[in-house]
Amino acid sequence: MQNPILTSLIVGLVFLAIGVVIGYIYRKTATEGKINNAEELASRILLDAEREAETNKRNLLLEAKDEIHKLRDQASAENQVRRSELQQMEKRLLNKEDILDKKSLSLERREVQMQEQQEKINAKEKQADDLVEARVSELEKVASLTQEEGKQMLLGELEQELDQEAALLIRENEARVRNESDKIAQSIIVHSIQRLAADQVAENTVSVVNLPSEEMKGRIIGREGRNIRSFESLTGVDLIIDDTPEAVVLSCFDPIRREIARVALEKLVRDGRIHPTRIEEAVARAEREVDQVIKESGEQAAYDAGVHGVHHELIHYLGRLKFRTSYGQNVLRHAVEVSRIAGYLAQEVGANEKMARRAGLLHDLGKSVDHEVEGSHVQLGVDLARRYKEPEEVINGIEAHHGDVEFKYIESILVQAADAISAARPGARRETVESYVKRLEQLEDIANSFDGVEKSYAVQAGREMRIIVQPESISEAEITTTARKIAKEIEQQLDFPGQIKVNVIRETRAVEYAK
Repeated sequence: MQNPILTSLIVGLVFLAIGVVIGYIYRKTATEGKINNAEELASRILLDAEREAETNKRNLLLEAKDEIHKLRDQASAENQVRRSELQQMEKRLLNKEDILDKKSLSLERREVQMQEQQEKINAKEKQADDLVEARVSELEKVASLTQEEGKQMLLGELEQELDQEAALLIRENEARVRNESDKIAQSIIVHSIQRLAADQVAENTVSVVNLPSEEMKGRIIGREGRNIRSFESLTGVDLIIDDTPEAVVLSCFDPIRREIARVALEKLVRDGRIHPTRIEEAVARAEREVDQVIKESGEQAAYDAGVHGVHHELIHYLGRLKFRTSYGQNVLRHAVEVSRIAGYLAQEVGANEKMARRAGLLHDLGKSVDHEVEGSHVQLGVDLARRYKEPEEVINGIEAHHGDVEFKYIESILVQAADAISAARPGARRETVESYVKRLEQLEDIANSFDGVEKSYAVQAGREMRIIVQPESISEAEITTTARKIAKEIEQQLDFPGQIKVNVIRETRAVEYAK
């Protein structure tokens, strides 16, 4: 007898297999149905798309045909317009051709007429030349002069007339230029000068040292004069002890040696111990102090002038000018003043201000060594500037500030102008009576050496010449050229600061008496 569990299991497995088979069959049948439905839907979609595409194609063809018709009509209208314009242009060209043909014919006629007129003119010129030659021959016979002699006579007369006309033109142009240039120059110079103020000093060749008592004079002299001899030998300065109460005088042409002696003597007087050893120590200490003062003065001058980068040796030479004067004007202050004026002028005219200031500061550098070395201060200054590699503009400014060489740079001209301004302004310098009188006499002698000059006077301290000429010897037009010649002669023969006005006066007087 079979096991009931096994039988149940077998029956269950059979049913399970039957269910699996039935489920497979059902699922396969459902899937095939869906596939068939999808294929039918796709077929319907394709058919609809083909119908729509065909419809769109027909619509697009219709629109394209319409657009083609429109473009064809528009092109036809434009062609019509262009055809009309071309016809108008063709008409205008034909008209211009007709006009050009007419002008060409007219020009040909005129050319023929011109040739005929030229032939007539040539014939008349030949006839005129023949007449001129005949007239010249007759004139030579009548005047007893050859053609060359007549030319020379005519040229002489023309030259005289031209001289008079040139003098008149020069006078007119000078007056016009003077009116314009004087205003500009005065504005520039006044603007530059008013920006500068400088103290004035007097030139001294002696220094006075005050003493606390008369008894100090004997101590300065020393036993049998040994102190004074030692002092004079060490300093190279003459020590003058006279009846001046409580004072002694130091005399020397070298201002630096005189300053060293003054400082040393003041130290000795304050100390009270005066003997050769102390004198030697005081002089050595004074030399160091004065050398320091020279260095500081040179540095201060460069700072005041606004000049930088100067070699330290040139600073030392520049500081030595503190103890040098020219006609009562301190040379170091004069150098600073020239530097600043040259800089102001360079600002006004648009030149190199730095180079103008530098050349102005160093223009009198040679005066620091002209007591010790042979040569003019200009050449000595040029040598120092070249030795310490100063720029060529500065060297030319030093070399040309007295007009010894040609100006190569505008800054050199400004340095000369600034030097004249600083030296010639009122109160800047002092001149001895003898040299002043001699200069006035030389001015009058130069003016009197010219033909036709009747009298000459130097007025305004030699700043103006008033020259009276003979009216029968010099014409009204020639006084301008005469004034110019006299001015040139003064420039060549004399050295003078500033400028001298040459005023030539010509007047004619008629005198008659009623009886």
